[in-house]
Amino acid sequence: MINRLLTNILALSALLATVGCPHSKEPQPKTKTAKTIRTFQARGIIQEIPKTGTQLRIAHEPIPNYMPAMTMPFSVKDRTELANLQVGDAVSFALHVAETKSWIAQIQTIPNNPQRVQPPSAFRPAREVQPLQIGDALPNYPFVNQENQTVQLRDFKGNVLILTFIFTRCPIPEFCPRMSQHFKTACESLQNDPQAPTNFRFLTISFDPAFDTPKILKTYAQTFSANLKKWSFLTGKITDIDALTEQFGLHFTRSQQLINSWDHNLRTVLVDPQGTIRQIYIGNIWTPETLVADIKAAAQNTKTKPQKTTPLL
Repeated sequence: MINRLLTNILALSALLATVGCPHSKEPQPKTKTAKTIRTFQARGIIQEIPKTGTQLRIAHEPIPNYMPAMTMPFSVKDRTELANLQVGDAVSFALHVAETKSWIAQIQTIPNNPQRVQPPSAFRPAREVQPLQIGDALPNYPFVNQENQTVQLRDFKGNVLILTFIFTRCPIPEFCPRMSQHFKTACESLQNDPQAPTNFRFLTISFDPAFDTPKILKTYAQTFSANLKKWSFLTGKITDIDALTEQFGLHFTRSQQLINSWDHNLRTVLVDPQGTIRQIYIGNIWTPETLVADIKAAAQNTKTKPQKTTPLL
């Protein structure tokens, strides 16, 4: 009886050793998920080859499932792809889009293409305005916010005012989305800092009032979880928007044939509580950290050096 019991125990032990315990396995390393990069095929006409040798400005056709026809400067990683390209060439290319940046590659000319660069179309009335510089007073302009309420720039006097210009349909990460993401980061940084000033307001102004209605702007604000007590989204009359943007050196054109076809650069402006322009950030290479530091200095009325940048856009 005892021998039979020992035999059964030994057999059971052998079986357990063969099957093994799942908890005894070594933990498997987690597989890293590659960052998503979307690729789109596109065609267009080269309008400019900047001297930096890192970009091409292309008037491109609609890119299916991504963006309408526009004129944009695209980053080029491989400078050798620019060899033998000329303004006016029709090209095909691959547009690679990551979360915060984009670039083009596989640039090839399209032979026997009769298209050539067309000058931008004048599409809006304009009035003569004087350029604004650091040290100038910010002029007053009327706008309408995301709540369909009329506001004026003078309403924000007493606050450090930071304004930038976008259109909500802009999909390229380095352009309007970067301006909005920088505003979100800077605004949250100030709100989470108990030592930061509280008298600040961010203004995002659309230069596409035909599409960017207050309702559209409110939806856009929600995508960035904007605190609307500190960050407003404005639209208005194109004559007022055109005048203010021109005063800061921001230029935008739109084709008469393609209502969505935009060509624009970037400007962001910081105004102190007295209504004096403190900084004009050119292009897209400023950082939220720099902006936060300048906001704190403006609130305390301390001096900071004007930003010296090499604008990309």
